[in-house]
Amino acid sequence: MVALNVVMLGPPGAGKGTQAERFAREYGIPKISTGDILREAVQSGSELGRTVKAVMERGELVSDQLITGIVRERLGRPDVNDGFVLDGFPRTVPQAQALDGIVADRDPLIVVEMQVPDEELVRRVQGRRVCKVCGTNVSAFGTDPSQVSRCEKCGGELVTRSDDNEAVVRERLRVYWRDTRPMIEYYSGRPTFRAIDGAVPPEQVRQALVGAVTGMARAAGLSVPPGARA
Repeated sequence: MVALNVVMLGPPGAGKGTQAERFAREYGIPKISTGDILREAVQSGSELGRTVKAVMERGELVSDQLITGIVRERLGRPDVNDGFVLDGFPRTVPQAQALDGIVADRDPLIVVEMQVPDEELVRRVQGRRVCKVCGTNVSAFGTDPSQVSRCEKCGGELVTRSDDNEAVVRERLRVYWRDTRPMIEYYSGRPTFRAIDGAVPPEQVRQALVGAVTGMARAAGLSVPPGARA
């Protein structure tokens, strides 16, 4: 059986986490995010996890070497034998180069970049709300944010996160493009790289993602499973 080894790239607010989750569910492979693997590493109590915990407790950023080690450990588990979807890694060219080494003996990486104009990203993030009671995040950018006031899960009040303001969002985007554009250039010359429009409605994004991944996989000579296992 072919292994779909997918890397999702995209700026903050592009919706790549949601799309990665859905794709992974439909194809029966794990979605692996940077946040998830950091938390798992710390909770595992492993030597690597203890190192990460110490770094985070000091308020420092996790180095390329550390995060790469954690990803290497995560991708060594048997549940990724049929593939995986990576969300949040790699973020830099050195991380991308390290990932190439980790998956060197596997089916090729399929890299998809979700493209959304910065102004649309600012609008989306400004429209996000979080429940004061249960912490659920709500994306209100598809409607009038002023009309979204209560959480559908628990009825709690929805409020704007303090860091979801235009200045913070634009700074996040500036950092993203500074750090990530070289990595996109690193991948863009490969036959297994595609950019898709992330500014269209979510279902259209999903269809474009599935089409891009399956098309690249077939072009690489892989037999793609039908998916839709949700």
